[in-house]
Amino acid sequence: MKVGVIGSKGRMGVEVCNAVRAADDLELVAAVDAGDDFGPLLDADVVVEFTVPDASMGNIAWCIDHGLDVVVGTTGFDDAKLDQVRAWLDGTSSRVLIASNYSIGAILMMEFARQAAPHFESVEIIELHHPHKVDAPSGTAATTARKIATARAASGLGEVPDATTHDPHGARGADIDGIRVHSVRQRGLFANQQVLFGNPGEALTITCNSFDRASYMPGVLTAVRAIKGLSGLTLGIEGLLGLA
Repeated sequence: MKVGVIGSKGRMGVEVCNAVRAADDLELVAAVDAGDDFGPLLDADVVVEFTVPDASMGNIAWCIDHGLDVVVGTTGFDDAKLDQVRAWLDGTSSRVLIASNYSIGAILMMEFARQAAPHFESVEIIELHHPHKVDAPSGTAATTARKIATARAASGLGEVPDATTHDPHGARGADIDGIRVHSVRQRGLFANQQVLFGNPGEALTITCNSFDRASYMPGVLTAVRAIKGLSGLTLGIEGLLGLA
């Protein structure tokens, strides 16, 4: 399978290019970055897009316009952006897979959190990343919060208990579907997330630590190899791992 990479000079893009080159069944045919001619991507069977939120939508649109399939690793997608991608895909043969995280450990963390959610009264999320990360909260934290909120609602749980009425500085963090998310940006960190559950007399913490960008590559290559069997817009790689 011939692979092109958009964002090839970025930290994740470099890692993706190296992973593709090292795979016996994949061939890197194009590696482009901001300001480059995207023409070489037309030789690819699938494009991997790892850039920044401000550029990603334009890159996806270009690929769809040219009949290419895209595996997207850029984060920061909200419902409006996802709806726009669906509209672009309507009537085309292109496929787009967007995942908030390609780490197998992170995906399992989200799945375990979803399973635990109906059984605990309290829950909060803390995500810790390096200071170069441009979006907060992380896409993984936002996805985790939505999965937890959906599972809680399905089980009939009410709101997470919280007596706070005065928080002028936003110390209680972001509110995503009723789940509090706290973002830390600190030198020396790479990517860490903790999901804290609590009941009277007990606590459960689910933690995932990524120490290097290589941790994302098995998931990225799984998506690259599987995208031809998908259709339209796919969110996450859980289904590719048998976790849907």
